[in-house]
Amino acid sequence: MLLTISTTHQPATDLGYLLAKNPARTQTYELPFGHAHVFYPVADEQRCSAALLLDLDPLDLVKKARRVRRDDGLLTQYVNDRPYVASSFMSVAIAQVFRTALSGRSREREELAHMAIPLEAVVSALPSRGGEALLRRLFEPLGYDVAASRAELDPMSPDWGGSPYWRVGLRRTCPLKELLTHLYVLIPVLDDNKHYWVGDDEVEKLLAKGKGWLESHPAREEITTRYLRRNRRLTRTALARLMADDDLDPDDTIARSAREEDALEKPLSLNEQRLGSVVAALKGSGAATVVDVGCGEGKLLHALMKDRTFRRVVGMDVSVRALEIAKRRLRLDDLPSMQRERLELFQGSVTYRDARLQGFDAACAIEVIEHIDASRLDAFSRVLFEYAAPKTIVVTTPNREYNDNFESLAAGDFRHPDHRFEWRRDEFEAWGHRVAERFGYSARFLPVGPSDAATGSPTQMGVFSR
Repeated sequence: MLLTISTTHQPATDLGYLLAKNPARTQTYELPFGHAHVFYPVADEQRCSAALLLDLDPLDLVKKARRVRRDDGLLTQYVNDRPYVASSFMSVAIAQVFRTALSGRSREREELAHMAIPLEAVVSALPSRGGEALLRRLFEPLGYDVAASRAELDPMSPDWGGSPYWRVGLRRTCPLKELLTHLYVLIPVLDDNKHYWVGDDEVEKLLAKGKGWLESHPAREEITTRYLRRNRRLTRTALARLMADDDLDPDDTIARSAREEDALEKPLSLNEQRLGSVVAALKGSGAATVVDVGCGEGKLLHALMKDRTFRRVVGMDVSVRALEIAKRRLRLDDLPSMQRERLELFQGSVTYRDARLQGFDAACAIEVIEHIDASRLDAFSRVLFEYAAPKTIVVTTPNREYNDNFESLAAGDFRHPDHRFEWRRDEFEAWGHRVAERFGYSARFLPVGPSDAATGSPTQMGVFSR
């Protein structure tokens, strides 16, 4: 079985530093079930490809097998697809051979290890016991471009149909750690047949490797069930902990900090001015259907529902708890039927593709991007500007320069502890112009709130149109 990972980041040969494997020579590693070979088919300044080849002995697999499935006959033990397809054996090889890269470390290129770079992974034979639909359901929400071609059972006998094996190509700009982590978890999920006993330690392994993406993945239940080999007890435990993590953040740290941020900005009536500016921009665009990504407790939704101009208003948030608060704020269950048909809430993440985001006239991300890790901003941009692709997108974010005017805010502090960054005006506009040019939008930038001659306004708003 063969996995190749390529990059066009220049110098491309830095991939060798990230993987801690020298491109100039072939390296072989002994594993409990065979050997892994690492070599570089291409290694120059423009493009570098690293290949991980597993060499498994079917007889040795039988000798070392810890358990045999009851429905496996003697012949199946010796004649099977395990030596030829990517499976849990490949995941174990990734964890052992690319250990430092999987952990996000690089002794020589530590900064690059955390940087989003263009990556392409190709798995030559990947079982997808769920077809192409499952492949796309798992990888596309993570921001990957997926190319899949199915292997025929017998090209000379087309009546035999297709096999469950696919040649899969995955493209995405992200840190190498994220690509390896997703492959590590999702390859055995697709295969749905782990080669080793699944116990309580597998729950810990899944939660550790799934941290930061599995909690909000649209297929998290399916991923969890298959990864834990359909063990009901383990699956219930893992899902309970995933959902608990989802509820804790908004209810405790994030929600409490949001109230502190509101208190900081309250003397300026900034929230009201921000909502008014966003609604005005949406009305000016002629939008009749709007989705608010990262809608939180539903303040913008409440303002939009007051205006009959907006025929359909939808809110999405990663936090189930925040959506429950929004539901109460909007009195969703008590609305008359005609009003109720205008409004919808659903759980999801703005860094994952979701078909429910498509088909709107406009999308809003109000005070959202500063909560996203810098390495995930490209995924956010692609989901909103390329995948959802409404005619109008409104984005607001704090202006870091204005923080000097908040007497209660210490120098260098962010307005909210969960902020990953806060941009100056020139930084926000530079980002906005880049995404507008990349995805075919025009951009204009407007101040929101009282303006200071030196530091500008407390909130900056970008309106993107196409």
